Amino acid sequence: MNAFSRRGACPALSAPMQTGDGLLVRLNPVTGGLAPNLLIRLGESALRHGNGIMEVTARGSLQIRGLSAESARMLAAEVDALGIAVRSGVPVETGPLAGIDPQEIADPRPLAERLRAAIEEAGLTARLGPKVSVVVDGGGQLTMDAVGADVRLEAVRADAGIHWSVSVAGDGRTAKLLSTVDADAARDIAVTALLMVAEKGREAHTRDLSDRQLNSLASWHSVAPLSVLPDISPSGGEIGSFADGSLSAANPHVFTSAIGESRGGKAISPLEGEMSGRTERGATERQPAGSPIDTFSLPGGHALGIALPYGSMPAQNLIDLATQATNLGATEIRLAPGRALLVLGLSPSACTSLHASAATLGFVTSATDPRTHIAACPGTPACASGRIATRAIAETIARESAELLDTSLTLHISGCAKGCAHPGAATLTLVGDENGAGLVVNGTAKALPAGYRPGYDAGRGIVGILAALRAQRHQGETAAACLTRLGAASIAELYRRNQ
Repeated sequence: MNAFSRRGACPALSAPMQTGDGLLVRLNPVTGGLAPNLLIRLGESALRHGNGIMEVTARGSLQIRGLSAESARMLAAEVDALGIAVRSGVPVETGPLAGIDPQEIADPRPLAERLRAAIEEAGLTARLGPKVSVVVDGGGQLTMDAVGADVRLEAVRADAGIHWSVSVAGDGRTAKLLSTVDADAARDIAVTALLMVAEKGREAHTRDLSDRQLNSLASWHSVAPLSVLPDISPSGGEIGSFADGSLSAANPHVFTSAIGESRGGKAISPLEGEMSGRTERGATERQPAGSPIDTFSLPGGHALGIALPYGSMPAQNLIDLATQATNLGATEIRLAPGRALLVLGLSPSACTSLHASAATLGFVTSATDPRTHIAACPGTPACASGRIATRAIAETIARESAELLDTSLTLHISGCAKGCAHPGAATLTLVGDENGAGLVVNGTAKALPAGYRPGYDAGRGIVGILAALRAQRHQGETAAACLTRLGAASIAELYRRNQ
């Protein structure tokens, strides 16, 4: 651990990342969760070696903040001593209820394990960038629809049984559908897509693949009658082999001639309508993703879902929650996308009791909590890079404008222009810099702000914007739609007013 990972990399336990409040490590338990006593021990380690702040990310990873070089090494040794196995390599993610949800279409774990093995066999871990990821989603009560990925494999029920839709470059709504195939072909397409990405360099993603490459991927072993794709099979000459005549040195099922932009100058005909992200003909539509902040009925008990406000909590609060969960008979605490925790093995009465305890400790216990619509990094004073007190601003907005923060609106409060808490564009973004708290409309923290207020008063500026929504929103109009109608210039003026 002599060199720390660069910003933008994944801060694994063995490669902590430098942040404004020290080093940060991220843990992804192999099992997907932890026994409550192990979460207690991790919290105690965070108190000993870090600044006492623990996080659950939007993708459902556990983070410990505020480490030094020496304390990061001690933390890693303690995690090892606890016997907590953590994942490394290219992330291949499954849902938080994978394998235990009676409503899932298929258990995604076997396919995910086979895919991890194939990725390692192909030597892709060192060749792909740290942000490249794969999702294998079996459906059910908690899907992975909200999680973006380079490659998505989603279970679907079809006339011929259970198959897997393969799509690239997006979440469950925006990803581009390639094909619906059996499990073997889904694995092969996924690995081949990653080989194509690796050929383009460590900064590449599947969004950088050409139409020709996507078409070639989509032609691989389509399952009739699910797919309306043209028949471009290896025997037809469109998919070739390595120089040694094999399809893949590591996996004989993986084709690789599509990695290049062309093959002998012969173009592959475009697949009209196949990159729309829709479900293919013959497959059953999946149910939309539900919120992890809920109670779920599972074999052997119930699971209670709660979230960390803005993804962050003092380690002592997590210790207290896990202690109470232990006393109530919980068997496991799983990490979930949406900065959430799922406490498993509870009786209905235990769910009620733990729900009350979690609310008292400051956790988010309702899917309608306005804090679920706000992304906020630690900011000042926790992070040396922060210029504004992000969490205090977020609490002001959540408290004073709760009814106006609907599901259409995304609000990002960033201590600096790096935008760690929400890299993508948001409806409204507050960003701290040397001029105070800047407002970006429909953009990222890196964009040029349309207006400024003093950092200490930024919350009041957003509250003023939302108050204007209350007066001007049409019946049935969402908050985001109303802001779009008002326009960026008017929004910036509302923000600057009454300084």
